Amino acid sequence: MGPGTSEITLFANPPSARAWAPRAAHPPASALRAAGFSVRTVLGEDATDALTRARAAVEAGTGALIAVGGDGMAALALRAVAGTRTPLGLVAVGTGNDFARALGLPVREPAAAGRMIADALKCGRLRDIDLGRVGDRWFGTVLASGFDSRVNDRGNRMRWPTGRLKYDLAMIAELAGFRPVPYRIRLDDDEVLEVEATLVAVGNGSSYGGGMRICPGADLTDGLFDVTVVGDCSRTTLLRVFPRVYRGTHVDHPKVTVLRAARVEIAAEGITGYADGEPLGPLPLSARCVRGGVRVVGP
Repeated sequence: MGPGTSEITLFANPPSARAWAPRAAHPPASALRAAGFSVRTVLGEDATDALTRARAAVEAGTGALIAVGGDGMAALALRAVAGTRTPLGLVAVGTGNDFARALGLPVREPAAAGRMIADALKCGRLRDIDLGRVGDRWFGTVLASGFDSRVNDRGNRMRWPTGRLKYDLAMIAELAGFRPVPYRIRLDDDEVLEVEATLVAVGNGSSYGGGMRICPGADLTDGLFDVTVVGDCSRTTLLRVFPRVYRGTHVDHPKVTVLRAARVEIAAEGITGYADGEPLGPLPLSARCVRGGVRVVGP
């Protein structure tokens, strides 16, 4: 690391998020200080304020931005560093942690993640990876649409229960009224597919939803998305195929197709797109894979 870059910025959850989040910042801060870095912690009043402060730290030339939190925090941090040369580190302590998984960083072990990041920064173990971009929004893992995004929509409307159980119940409720949807998928600038699909996932990284490997072959450095299209399967087939997503073996099913492209446009009626677990808005959406969109600190 060059001169003037020994100050590291820790970017922790705004106070409105989980109460334990700022505590999770202590072990990585200690690891970084023990490695000889000076550490500044950024805590915003809310997500917008946190992002403004993180961007200011990047503009002021911080040596790295280390996000402490879940996928929402990782997504915010990406918005601060994407397209710059400021390295991003993740201390993943949320429920999903899919971006950290893709980078090979420890999950729900803040002290281990802190030590790994401190060591990588000292040794200059940094690499450039691809990012997805939809309009001005960046994403590291998956742009989800279809059955899974409807489960997300329903889960977000439910006040009770909380955590994973909420999404399990939302999934059962969505299955009850489930129908495949007509999709129009444009790949790069030419090929257009019109298909009845259960879901279409555009993967920069391989997993979403806390380890569901929806795009198991996705490579963060090939300049291409892996697009997983689950066709017009019945409820029974969907129930049989869905558990295979955790192993990534669903792609062998005849109703599943994997396509690769640098630009993907997806259109379907009444479907919301989610990227890195955050709602992007209704389809149609156009995504492009940006080579080397972010520099990351990793193993």
